[in-house]
Parts: sequence; structure tokens; C-alpha cells
Amino acid sequence: MPSESSRRALFYTPEFKRNLRLLSRRYRHIRSDLTPVLERIQAGEAPGQQVPGVKFTVFKVRVKNTDARKGVRGGYRLIYYLPTPHKAILVTVYSKSDQEDISLQHIRQIIQNYEA
Repeated sequence: MPSESSRRALFYTPEFKRNLRLLSRRYRHIRSDLTPVLERIQAGEAPGQQVPGVKFTVFKVRVKNTDARKGVRGGYRLIYYLPTPHKAILVTVYSKSDQEDISLQHIRQIIQNYEA
């Protein structure tokens, strides 16, 4: 188990916060659904698949939506960015039932706006 000093710090873009707030109105358990993934990211892991073509170290991870009971395919998509080994930025989260996919341009734009 990593020590507290080696844990990765999590930061949140305004888009992530807004989407989480909106989704939590419909899906009561979204925070508890996301918690295991966030803990893995904080522990230094990089769950999910790296998103190619973004020019940043960005990952997309599928998260089960326990309120929708559709499994990971119909669950949430969590997009996060690893600018350094000790820092993770949660870019956005969305429900697969609401939004089919997110464009690479949109991901780049969120990150650039956050870092500006």
C-alpha cells in the first residue's frame, strides 16, 4: 500500500464538477460508483484505456452505473488526465445512455481551459 506522500492528488475541472452535479440529480449512487476508480487513480494506478490523439496523457474508464443496472457498457465514462506522476485531473464524466462519445477536440479544449 502506498504511503500518503506517494498518493496522487486529484483535481477537478469545472466541467467535471458540473456534470457530476447534474448526473447526481438522476443517479443517486454516482459518487459511490465512482469512488473505487478514484481511489485507484489516487493510489497511482491508471485504470481504463489511454485515449490516442489528444496530445495529453488522457484515459477513459468505464464505470458501472448501479442505478441504471446496465453494467459498464451502459454506465458512466470518466475521462482523466495525468499531467505528472503525482497529479490527476478529472476532466469530465458522462452517462453513456445520455451521450454516445466525446470528441478529442472537446477533451483538449477542457484541458486547455483548465490549465489556462
